[in-house]
Amino acid sequence: MIGLEVHAQLLTRSKLFCADSIAFGAEPNTQVSPISLAHPGTLPVINRSVIELAIRLGLALDCQIARDHYFARKNYFYPDLPKGYQVSQHAAPVCTRGYMPLLIEGKTINVELNRIHIEEDAGKSIHDLEEDYTCVDLNRAGTPLLEIVTEPCLHSAAEASAFLTELRTLLRWTDVCDGNMEEGSMRCDANISIRPVGESSLGTRVEVKNLNSIRNVKKAIEFEIDRLVWVVENGETVIQETRSFDADKGTTFALRSKEEAEDYRYFPEPDLPPFHVSDLQLAAIKEQMPMLPGEMEQVFRDEFQLSAYDASVLCNDRKEALFYQEIVADNKLYKATANWILGPLKAYCNDNGCALYELPLTAVQLSSLIAFAESGKVSFQAASSRMLPEMLANGYEAPGTLAQRLNVLQETDDAAMREWVETVIGSMPDKVKEYRSGKKALLGLFAGQVKKLSHGKADMQLVNTLLEEQLNKV
Repeated sequence: MIGLEVHAQLLTRSKLFCADSIAFGAEPNTQVSPISLAHPGTLPVINRSVIELAIRLGLALDCQIARDHYFARKNYFYPDLPKGYQVSQHAAPVCTRGYMPLLIEGKTINVELNRIHIEEDAGKSIHDLEEDYTCVDLNRAGTPLLEIVTEPCLHSAAEASAFLTELRTLLRWTDVCDGNMEEGSMRCDANISIRPVGESSLGTRVEVKNLNSIRNVKKAIEFEIDRLVWVVENGETVIQETRSFDADKGTTFALRSKEEAEDYRYFPEPDLPPFHVSDLQLAAIKEQMPMLPGEMEQVFRDEFQLSAYDASVLCNDRKEALFYQEIVADNKLYKATANWILGPLKAYCNDNGCALYELPLTAVQLSSLIAFAESGKVSFQAASSRMLPEMLANGYEAPGTLAQRLNVLQETDDAAMREWVETVIGSMPDKVKEYRSGKKALLGLFAGQVKKLSHGKADMQLVNTLLEEQLNKV
């Protein structure tokens, strides 16, 4: 039985209770203030955007949205927690219940959520910078987080990995969190327990903390399941504890025995008043909600007649999906545009570390290139391997002018095409006999020779027609 707790850093410009920046990569302890340093007499003020982003995610996950809220203090002492407590919504979450549909091996399951609540992040302890000291960076202290807590309804590392992948897509899609686990803006704790088949009560659980990649979540859960089974089968007792994951060894190790909730001595935060989400505020957030990935995939399948696979890949990123829509709005070449995006354009983006919408060509310019290639005036290969790189490197140029300059226009003169076809057929009499005896796959060999003879300028669709015409003559 697996339950996940995901911490997602919100896409705000400032911290939860003060105006300090939360930009990644600043020098240690430069994005702090008397409030985030917990100086005596300072008072917090709620960041309104945090509430709105939390509700946006809750709506996307079909949660129940609480209308009345308060924050509480979660008390514990650690060097990177300057106040000696963390302000959290643990007892009064902004969103409860809800679910995320997940397609696993052709079957849809609903991953049930327990709650989504808001809390502030702690600072960061750095143990390997100084030999005799631990260093503390408080830039992150007070950063707004959402904690997304599932029910213990996942049953394998593969299901947990798939859930995190879908959740990260949704967080990015709704502009709630950038999902960058390498920078710590999305982190995961996994709660794992086992029980004999047929029993309904949960076993003693262990928690693996601060997993910083989906791959590590999967590996940690797999290891921990095997470890727990070994413990039980050898007659030992499972200890409730917090563990960490060693990515180099692929193993977990104990950190501390698990604290119970009462150890934190929760009580309402006296410096922050309770607050209410009005009907007007909730309606405004709903109105600003984007079309969700599943809904957009359905549009791509129904209106653009794309396959489920194409629609799914194109809808991995909302900005890229919208960019696709911009292109096809101009050229109406739905499948051809999908092929270009999933082929040469995606390859270029992967090689250059950029997104589709960050290319140095506009949607209208890409549309004109795709339409030119589809017109048959150039081959797809020439358009994608010669014309596209030229435009990406040196700027847009009218496709007709560029094709002529690069000498890649396809030859469509019937007489020239027939001459090339007859030359190739005449040079391969043995292969002609084999073709006529039933080896129809040899058509590709003849076509390749015509393409070579024409230096890639032959219209291959017409070539194939002429080849079949000549080769099928008795």
